[in-house]
Amino acid sequence: MNILAIETSCDETAAAVVQHGRIVRSNIVASQIALHEKYGGIVPELASRRHITALVPVLREALETAQTPPEDLDAIAVTEGPGLAGSLLVGVNAAKAIALAWRKPLLPVNHLEGHVYANWLLSPDATDTSEPAFPAVCLIVSGGHTELLLIHKHGVYEVLGRTLDDAAGEAFDKGARILGLGYPGGPAIQRAAEGGRPIEHFPRAWLGDSYDFSFSGLKTALLRACEQYRKQEAPSRSGRKPKKATPATPFPEHIPPQYSPNMPVADLAASYQEAVVDVLVEKTVRAALEQHARCVMVTGGVAANALLRRRLGAKLNLPLHIPEMQYCTDNAAMIAAAAYQVMRRGAAAGWDLDARPQFPWSALPGVRVIEHTRA
Repeated sequence: MNILAIETSCDETAAAVVQHGRIVRSNIVASQIALHEKYGGIVPELASRRHITALVPVLREALETAQTPPEDLDAIAVTEGPGLAGSLLVGVNAAKAIALAWRKPLLPVNHLEGHVYANWLLSPDATDTSEPAFPAVCLIVSGGHTELLLIHKHGVYEVLGRTLDDAAGEAFDKGARILGLGYPGGPAIQRAAEGGRPIEHFPRAWLGDSYDFSFSGLKTALLRACEQYRKQEAPSRSGRKPKKATPATPFPEHIPPQYSPNMPVADLAASYQEAVVDVLVEKTVRAALEQHARCVMVTGGVAANALLRRRLGAKLNLPLHIPEMQYCTDNAAMIAAAAYQVMRRGAAAGWDLDARPQFPWSALPGVRVIEHTRA
């Protein structure tokens, strides 16, 4: 079974062809980082306009790379939500037109379920074809979402916890903005942290024995620390400089003028990253133990963070599944993988399919969703 999938939920225009829900024949992504970088974040109107111009070339390249003509496709899949309304509409309307013209079933996909199924993706020459074992604890960490799930089996999700305010990726973006490190914040914080030491102790919101998350207080603590350095003109305590950034997210040549030139940016970045990762790791490991999981999955853009990967690998005595880097951030291959499950559930959409900027797990057709309650 070959599925052509489209993903336009935020600021990546993506298309992919995936076979049998696992084997990636093509995965094309047109990034908008350069477009939004100067604004320090995503501008929804600009994102939707760029999707309009980028989608057709991306689709053409995906089909050509996969060497899959329309007659060999079994279905068309698209991200229905959650996401930015204007961006979602571009993908949804394109998918409806293609499915109608080529007489293919139309498969609507929840973006977060797509991230879950990124852990099933394989390259055509993969030798290890094993799948994550159920029950599995899955940490979804991205710019817009932070959730902890217990997946009992395909189509049965128990929501253990979620962020009460900022998502982890959003916390990285805001922290990077405070430190003047550029956009996107996750890679920028990580690069800066490589040249520093976590000498500042920022607060961790443990929230008792809850599996929920909160990062808004951490952002405030970083802002106050920066203001203190500005007032005190404190000298750097590490003397190290952050590593040079890639052209995609240039590191600033100087500290933002509102802060002291002696402010230890690298140390603050390392301390901030440590605080985010500590909470993510502790709650995920505890959930895996308490819920008797057979494996742990981590997915979403923040899953690319090297410290998060190392810490989880060191603390878990269970198999750890993390997608390849190209499947951590938004992509269409993961949408095709989830669409394979949508087709198995018999949940194809009609021609009245519309974008769903707010799309909770409970609204997924053919899926059982359990809200976790602690004893």
